[in-house]
Amino acid sequence: MVNVRQTTRVAGGRPAVAAVAAGTFSVVTTEMLPVGLLTPIGEDLGVSAGTAGLTMTVPGLVAAVAAPVVTRLAGRRDRRWVLVGLMGLLTVANLLSAAATDIGVLVALRVLVGVCIGGVWAIAAGLAVRLVPERRVGPATSLIFSGIAVASVLGVPAGTLAGAAGGWRTAFLAMGGVALAVTAALAALLPPLPSPEPADGGAGNVLGPLRTAPVRVGLLVVLLLVTGHFAGYTFVRPLLERVPGTDAGLISGLLVAYGAAGVAGNFLAGSAVPRRPRATLLLIAAALAVVMPALAVAGGGAMGATVLVVLWGLAYGGVSVATQNRLMAAVPPAPGAREGVSALFVSVFNLAISLGALVGGRVVDAGSVAGAAWVGGGLALLAAGVVGVGGRVR
Repeated sequence: MVNVRQTTRVAGGRPAVAAVAAGTFSVVTTEMLPVGLLTPIGEDLGVSAGTAGLTMTVPGLVAAVAAPVVTRLAGRRDRRWVLVGLMGLLTVANLLSAAATDIGVLVALRVLVGVCIGGVWAIAAGLAVRLVPERRVGPATSLIFSGIAVASVLGVPAGTLAGAAGGWRTAFLAMGGVALAVTAALAALLPPLPSPEPADGGAGNVLGPLRTAPVRVGLLVVLLLVTGHFAGYTFVRPLLERVPGTDAGLISGLLVAYGAAGVAGNFLAGSAVPRRPRATLLLIAAALAVVMPALAVAGGGAMGATVLVVLWGLAYGGVSVATQNRLMAAVPPAPGAREGVSALFVSVFNLAISLGALVGGRVVDAGSVAGAAWVGGGLALLAAGVVGVGGRVR
């Protein structure tokens, strides 16, 4: 196994990492594509915006289930071809979505998208260690995880613009073309990636890491941070509308600034976390615990909101790479354990996205938009406490 990993690193390197990053960009952009297209999708297919919203809800929930299932079904297959197959499926799902004439068909195709999201992330999240030398694993992991932030900054707005120019179907066609190009890049640039699982396979390889206390603590931190973030961020636009001195143009600019800060935060955390993993994660959690309630009180006007939104982006941009690093450090020394932890990470992450939106929505309906931000901040504060106490768990 040592010889295989060393050969893989030499044969893979930065081009392979870049191809995997393009894959994560593709699945996240596809997942988020309906955000700016719900109205035209609903009008074209004759359904309400709420019903069209199922195209956003379904993939995340499916991905939470698909991550461990795809990892289990992949068995001893070469991970290069598993990734290529998943990206090929994503290509087909996007192209067929562009031709959908019924909301039921479109939602069914989004189920396939959820399978691709869960499978790609479960494999890609821990792949850097097999592609580059140990000293480059941190930056390589940051690049792979940058797909989340870059998709938010470039992918989703580009899809929205394509939809505005040529209709929502054009956006899905374009994304199908991107997914096809990434499929080819993965096939050409990835080295052979033999399965890390032992010959007997089994679901225990996916769920086995749960027997390790630091893994359970790490997953709890992921659940709290991501749920808290999305409890507040799902309603960030109405939250910003409460701030004196803001208008629609400024809010759009602030959301772009948030995305750009997220990209920067991803790479900053990727650089810091190998040296100070616990301190980096604690700083991220503490920043989120402060920023959301501060924005809820609408203090500081437009300038204050700008600073808070940028800080929010910087902090949340580092969540994925910092929590993944913590989990990888806690991986038990067993065959297939890294993939098992990655699958659990993706499941909990996607479940937390849906849970955060649900919790935030209930709070908004029962109280106010500011209440959702306070709840988000409270969950982030609780996560900071778990990081502090969990540092003693071995």
